[in-house]
Amino acid sequence: MTEPNPDDRITRVWWDNHAYLVDLAFRMLGDIGEAEDIVQESFTRLAATTADQIDTERGWLTVVTSRLCLDQLRSARARRERTDEAAVHNASGPLGAQPSIDPADRITLDDEVRAALDIALGRLNPAERVAFILHDVFATPFDTIARTLGKPVGTCRQLARRARRKIATASDRPDDRVAPEHRVVTQTFIHACATGDLDALITVLHSDVWGVAEFIGSESAPRRVNHGAQTVAHTLMRFFGPGTTLVSLPTAGDPVLRAYRHYTAYATTTLTIEDNRIRQVHVTLFPGPPATGTGEPD
Repeated sequence: MTEPNPDDRITRVWWDNHAYLVDLAFRMLGDIGEAEDIVQESFTRLAATTADQIDTERGWLTVVTSRLCLDQLRSARARRERTDEAAVHNASGPLGAQPSIDPADRITLDDEVRAALDIALGRLNPAERVAFILHDVFATPFDTIARTLGKPVGTCRQLARRARRKIATASDRPDDRVAPEHRVVTQTFIHACATGDLDALITVLHSDVWGVAEFIGSESAPRRVNHGAQTVAHTLMRFFGPGTTLVSLPTAGDPVLRAYRHYTAYATTTLTIEDNRIRQVHVTLFPGPPATGTGEPD
């Protein structure tokens, strides 16, 4: 009997889990470059293990990725605190200045909600943020969260509850918990685009789905509309197929994704979901060169 090639195993696991893990890491860190680096390190560690050391690859990778994010958040928090202390002593301008907001967030219609949620998430300590995102956004069981944080399950539940209260207090808006069925649809959408799986993408599109694409800042590219699962799916693959990284953004409404290529954001996508199927896909493309090597859709 031929022994399985470890490289084949890693390739298969990468194919099945990479998009999910980048989305997870991005939600914790808010930086696509850091998220990609964290996931790369997780797979490097996976390659150093054998299959019999792991119960489930996704569970193992979720724990490792989350722990690496936790370390990164703690390190960033420590650096920020040192910087804040230095600013108090050395600032020559107003102390209350706020950091600039990513211009891409200003383009979408619900940018005010998203900015408020981003600020609220930023007020959580690292353990609260990890517990909240894993459980409330990614529906991760508390026993997995406990392994990630190295704390009892009861403590992890308290961390998640505390995070919800802080978010509700800070934002004065609904938190960004996504309905479980919407999260499943969104994850399937992201994975199908990342792997080029047209059939899987069609399964989450309603047969009567509408696709709308708008090109910001381009008078020569009018608003484009497509209709029907097959047509919309093919168009989406041209926008967001393999080579593109899709991540979910904090939102109190319909799921919103941001698309990156070569670490540069080039589009946001809002998914309107009804009865576990996507009824509308609204794509907003930012100014710049075509997102993929295939060019713009017909």
